[in-house]
Amino acid sequence: MSLSLILEKIIFRPVLLNKNYKYSFEKPFEEDFLYPEKGVSLNYLKFKAEKSRGAILYFHGNKDNLVRWGKIASEFTRFNFDVFVIDYRGYGKSTGERTENKLFDDALFFYNFVKQTYNPNEIVIFGRSLGTGIASWLASKTNPDKLILETPFYNLNNLIGNFLPEFFYKNKIKYQFNSNIYLKNTNFPILIFHGTKDEVVPYESGEKLFNKINNPNKILVTLEGGKHNNLSSFELYQKKISDFLNIPKFGF
Repeated sequence: MSLSLILEKIIFRPVLLNKNYKYSFEKPFEEDFLYPEKGVSLNYLKFKAEKSRGAILYFHGNKDNLVRWGKIASEFTRFNFDVFVIDYRGYGKSTGERTENKLFDDALFFYNFVKQTYNPNEIVIFGRSLGTGIASWLASKTNPDKLILETPFYNLNNLIGNFLPEFFYKNKIKYQFNSNIYLKNTNFPILIFHGTKDEVVPYESGEKLFNKINNPNKILVTLEGGKHNNLSSFELYQKKISDFLNIPKFGF
């Protein structure tokens, strides 16, 4: 196995699902597929808010599939937004060869699909962990109403450099996810969350990205003691999202 393939298996850790798998969530949902090109199907879920003010497009992390991420994404309906979450190629029921450009093309296809129902000024893009690279690229192309990033990294080389010596991965990674470039000169509001005890994406990587962004409408929320997968348990996390989305009250 080549080193580039090993690195890809570290970056992407999908869990496959049978096409007949039946999802089960506490919140009402719809399941369907998008077909961005011949032979490719992308599985997505839609969670409907009781009083929708728009749509959140949720781009998930590098592990598992919609069984896990549907549950996590559905919680954002509490902010009175419908929530769409999609499995990347090779995750869950989704099919197709995965490359960085294809992930970006799929994200734009997903956005344009949602834009058929919602006005652009009603669409919030949300990225978590690996998904922050995709969400940042998409935001740079669509100028959304708002962008929320949870545990983002500066770019993929910077992230991997925290764990491996440069000679091991230099020029061997087929993915870049250069959020530092995508977001450098933007003007839409950006909200970033990062925990100081993040063991997967170091806080310093997210902070470095925040400092690179030349945008007066950016906010960094530092969650002291926060780890990679527990930020939503912080009341400050919930409050800042509520404030960012201009919601006077929020519920748990």
